[in-house]
Amino acid sequence: MKSGLNSGKTIERGCPAYTRVLNVMDYTITELLWLLLIYSFLGWIIETVVGTVKNRRFINRGFSTGPFCLVYGIAAVLMTLTTGDLLDNTFFLLIGCGILATMVEWLTGKLLERLNSHKWWDYSGKKWNYDGYICLQYSILWAVLGLLSMRYGNRFLLLAYRLIPDFFAQLLVWICSIAVFLDILLSLAAVFHIKNEIPGAARVRRKISVFTNRFGASIVGHVEHRMAKAYPVIMERAEEIRMEGKFAEGCGFYKLFWLFFIACILGDFVETIFCRITAGVWMSRSSLVWGPFSIVWGFAIVFATVLLYKDKEKPDRYLFFVGTFLGGAYEYVCSVLSEIVFGKVFWDYSDIPFNLDGRVNLLYCFFWGIAAVIWIKWLYPPLSACIEKIPKLWGYILTWVLAAFMAVNMLVSVVALIRYDQRDGGPAAESGWEKVIDQHFDDERMEKIYPNAKSI
Repeated sequence: MKSGLNSGKTIERGCPAYTRVLNVMDYTITELLWLLLIYSFLGWIIETVVGTVKNRRFINRGFSTGPFCLVYGIAAVLMTLTTGDLLDNTFFLLIGCGILATMVEWLTGKLLERLNSHKWWDYSGKKWNYDGYICLQYSILWAVLGLLSMRYGNRFLLLAYRLIPDFFAQLLVWICSIAVFLDILLSLAAVFHIKNEIPGAARVRRKISVFTNRFGASIVGHVEHRMAKAYPVIMERAEEIRMEGKFAEGCGFYKLFWLFFIACILGDFVETIFCRITAGVWMSRSSLVWGPFSIVWGFAIVFATVLLYKDKEKPDRYLFFVGTFLGGAYEYVCSVLSEIVFGKVFWDYSDIPFNLDGRVNLLYCFFWGIAAVIWIKWLYPPLSACIEKIPKLWGYILTWVLAAFMAVNMLVSVVALIRYDQRDGGPAAESGWEKVIDQHFDDERMEKIYPNAKSI
């Protein structure tokens, strides 16, 4: 593939007669970080100006202390990576940008509420709002801004980046990225400090030197003070949760890992049965080279749980709408990123009515909505209770053993897929790892594991 802004690939989809052009932008990591930083800075300017005008005093908006509002940057980079094949269609590009930006805004609001048990912003007073986090007016605004950014903003910003000498441009981007990362860590520390004083953290602090303790406390305190001015509501203390000493209690790492592991297996099982019923054949639906695991389902369940587990008392239509919306966006993003990273098309809905570029379709979006209702209302509560019944010692041991296995499994699967793509018309194996992968994961085995994967 030629490098450049308008590089394209022709992809053979499920039907041999079907081809399409994927306009994948060939960006480097530093170029993507540049876009992330610039759009985050522009977003901070917008938020700060609006907040300052409303409050008639300077307000430093944004989660981080520095002049960056990462919601804007993340949304812009996500649009850049996933809307390449919509650039020539103004209507679908507008819709796609609006959906992605709205999804990022809703996810950010939900995650911040989970951190502090309060909403950081609330659109409940506006017409056509949903859950207080998103509303029609802003979704339309984000759609228009996204379209302008994808059509014109990226081209201008990357031109400006390439005018800077390469060494200084990369140095500037990486220094700013590290600074933003450290700023985010400080902001997270401030949020957790605001939320609750953790006894374990207090004991650790007592073991640290007095100077370091005072220095760290002053920095976190400064960040807390800034957050309190920008978002006064987050200073309200969260309701304390009484821990009963069970394994994986609440919704922390251990609970989420087990949900991820179980969902990977159940997802593979459901897709395998579905293919047998609809297509009349048994085929592998696994995402990994070892075992029946569907990673897409696993991460989907984790995201749905983190965002919705406290909403189980809300009406079914709420969960259905959120599941339909987020599920469709999640599947679309997974489709684009898997093609970019692995050079393969893993599913194609082009023969199903109401599909968008073969990546998602309305029927399966409804399926995601139904799955969200079934999961949160019926499956999550008893499954969560079963996980908490695992003996503590065995729970911790099994968690880390399985986590190590899944990490190695995912790493080997990624390498095998990359090599699978390279073997398709590429040079023969040269290095040792390539020969090992070719020996154990040749084309015949990979075709059995990923029968629907098509080269691009």
